[in-house]
Amino acid sequence: MKISIVNTSKNNLPKYSTSASAGMDIRAKLDNTVIIKPLERVVIKTGLFIEIPEGYEVQVRPRSGLAIKHGITVLNSPGTIDADYRGEIGVILVNLSNKNFEIKNGDRIAQIVIAKHEKAIWNEVNSLEQTERGAGGFGSTGIN
Repeated sequence: MKISIVNTSKNNLPKYSTSASAGMDIRAKLDNTVIIKPLERVVIKTGLFIEIPEGYEVQVRPRSGLAIKHGITVLNSPGTIDADYRGEIGVILVNLSNKNFEIKNGDRIAQIVIAKHEKAIWNEVNSLEQTERGAGGFGSTGIN
């Protein structure tokens, strides 16, 4: 699938790191270094603008290395970029560690995954079919 992209940064376009990768890293477009303090959240712009086909979304997800090594994650994970959005991709990052974290221009800050999605049509009814699980919620399946 070809997707139109405008890149106003000097960073490389997102790309798959391996032939089996589902996600592509995206990078910060910054004029100055940004410090994220513990428990602080910031929007980091990327300089990327995309046009994806209807029926698809781009999911913005955390990078596992940033999460485990530094406690940096995408706050609304996964973030969704809809097919009709034409603005700049921004990433809401949060620092869940107890140390300041520095982001510089060109740093890999998140990953994006392109996903097909379905459109639902609600069928309003008065009751639902019964299942073995029923209304059992969090932890009800016995899996820890």
